[in-house]
Amino acid sequence: MGLEERLPSGILLTSVEKFLGWSRAGSLWPATFGLACCAIEMMSTGAAHYDLSRFGMEVFRASPRQADLMIVAGRVSQKMAPVVRNIYDQMGDPKWVISMGVCASSGGMFNNYAIVQGVDHLIPVDMYVPGCPPRPEMLMDGILKLHEKIRGEQVVERPRKGESMEDYRHRTGWAGPEVAQMQESLGATPVGAPPNVTPNHRSELPQAGASAAGGR
Repeated sequence: MGLEERLPSGILLTSVEKFLGWSRAGSLWPATFGLACCAIEMMSTGAAHYDLSRFGMEVFRASPRQADLMIVAGRVSQKMAPVVRNIYDQMGDPKWVISMGVCASSGGMFNNYAIVQGVDHLIPVDMYVPGCPPRPEMLMDGILKLHEKIRGEQVVERPRKGESMEDYRHRTGWAGPEVAQMQESLGATPVGAPPNVTPNHRSELPQAGASAAGGR
């Protein structure tokens, strides 16, 4: 039974974002990239027993320019941090990141000066997979949840080359609720707001699509 037999009159109506999300989720190409013991579990996930090819992503690309998924498998040292960011910048847009294991997500047991305490200090993370190390089933669960996120997400902007995570959050107006509450308590300008606008005057901000002098 083909797809055309399931469609009424052979016509399918959808939005551009849903079509892009469906096509992107079914053709992720991970980068060949491993840092520590979690990479062994990642290799097992791509082997015959677990067979990632069922999800259209068995092709681990040796070049970041041909990949759109980075699986950070293992701890990230301070010495490796600029290399991780450089590989991320070389990947083509759109791109996604999975933080595999507790060491990549929060530093894990390595709570010292040599290890980055969470790869999200360097690059934006789309999915966190806990465990030390997580089993292949856990990584596959994270991948399937990432597929759901990709199918439902809007067209978003990613950090530019050489841009820090702090600058990226300010430029895109992204901030968690705890950040906004902290800024209000300190009387600081809300993230993403035009200059010289205080939190008490948020109602005066221009609406989407409107123009205002002095805005960014």
